[in-house]
Amino acid sequence: MKNLFDLSGKVAVVTGSSKGIGKSIASQMALHGSNVVVSSRNQKSCDSVASEINQSLPEGSGTAFGIACHIGKKDDLEHLVTSTKEKLGKIDILVCNAAVNPFYGSMLEISDKAYEKVLDSNVKSNHWLSQLVIPDMIKQGDGVILIVSSVGGLQGSSTLGTYGVSKAADIAIVRNISAEFGSYNIRANAIAPGLIRTDFAKALWENPETLKNSTHNAHLKRIGEPDEIGGAAVFLASEAGKFVSGQTLVIDGGS
Repeated sequence: MKNLFDLSGKVAVVTGSSKGIGKSIASQMALHGSNVVVSSRNQKSCDSVASEINQSLPEGSGTAFGIACHIGKKDDLEHLVTSTKEKLGKIDILVCNAAVNPFYGSMLEISDKAYEKVLDSNVKSNHWLSQLVIPDMIKQGDGVILIVSSVGGLQGSSTLGTYGVSKAADIAIVRNISAEFGSYNIRANAIAPGLIRTDFAKALWENPETLKNSTHNAHLKRIGEPDEIGGAAVFLASEAGKFVSGQTLVIDGGS
């Protein structure tokens, strides 16, 4: 019987993967056989997480490598792609997970600098990375692009509006990639997490009362864990999800 979740022989690049959701995605993809590039701004952090993943993997799994990259710098993104191909020969799976949210408050108060930083990091960088990997995926006749969006991209907010705008744009990017390149067997999907226990979302769960309010509308009445996103990424990247493209998978405990 074939293992539909087997990623053996694949090469995956995961941005923002030194902690949280990105780390879980990288770990789970390596566990399922993929060679994985762990990427964040700090090379030491990348190497540390790659080493941690490698030490925890059973025999026959994939291997993790660290390559530092600042997603806001196009030269860094080009280096990430070039270095991955030099080290591992190809890129089969791109996971755009890295994102920023430097502002909390009314859209009337956000500065131009903060607005541009959100859109550059959360949208333009994903566009750039996709441009860099798609030509080779076309040649291979195979490829998967995943963008970690957010439920914030599907609903309005009085305090996280610009972040939501960027995450809605990410959903549009995967739809467009799927429409334009699906005929080359390139699949693109978004994952839209709800509240997940990460440092990025710490302000929404660290205080017990805040956590209670944050999870009040969730059917499961709890916060999500990073591995609950990592498993979904494996599904979408593997043969188990090979007929899923242009979609947004909401993982929010039923909110």
